[in-house]
Amino acid sequence: MSRRKSPPKRIVPADKKYQSVRVTMFINRMMYGGKRSVAQGIMYYAFGMIEERMKRDPLEVFEQALRNVAPSVEVKPKRVGGSTYQVPMEVPHERSLSLAMRWILENSRKRGGRNMSEKLAGELMDAAGGQGNSVKKKDDTHRMAEANRAFAHFR
Repeated sequence: MSRRKSPPKRIVPADKKYQSVRVTMFINRMMYGGKRSVAQGIMYYAFGMIEERMKRDPLEVFEQALRNVAPSVEVKPKRVGGSTYQVPMEVPHERSLSLAMRWILENSRKRGGRNMSEKLAGELMDAAGGQGNSVKKKDDTHRMAEANRAFAHFR
C-alpha cells in the first residue's frame, strides 16, 4: 500500500427519503453483495419502528445514537525500541463516525430478534438512550485509552 498520498474522499449523495448523507453512508455499510434496495428497505423499516415506538423523529434518534457511540480517543500500537506500546490518540471526526456506524451494525447483527430491521431499531434506540453494546464498546475504548495515558508522550 502506498504511503505517499491518501485517495480522494468520495462525495456520497444524500438519501432520497431523509436527505441525509449519514443515512446513505450507513446503508452503504449495511449492504451485502451490492443489494442496495434490500439495505434501504431494512433501514427505512427500522426507522418506521423507531418512530412508532419512541414517538420521535427517527433521523433525530439516529443522529443521537451516532453521537453517543462515536469515540473521541482510541489506542494505536506504536513500536518504540524493541517493545510495542498502546498509545492513546485522538480520533478524527470522519473515523469516529465510521467506527460508530461499524459498531452499531456489528452489534445489531449479533443481537437477538426476528429480523434485521428489529435488531437495528433496537440497537439504535439503545444507543440513543446511552446504553447497549455499541455504547459499551465506546466506553471500553475510552477506558483503554485512559489506562494507557502514561504512553501519550510517544504520540
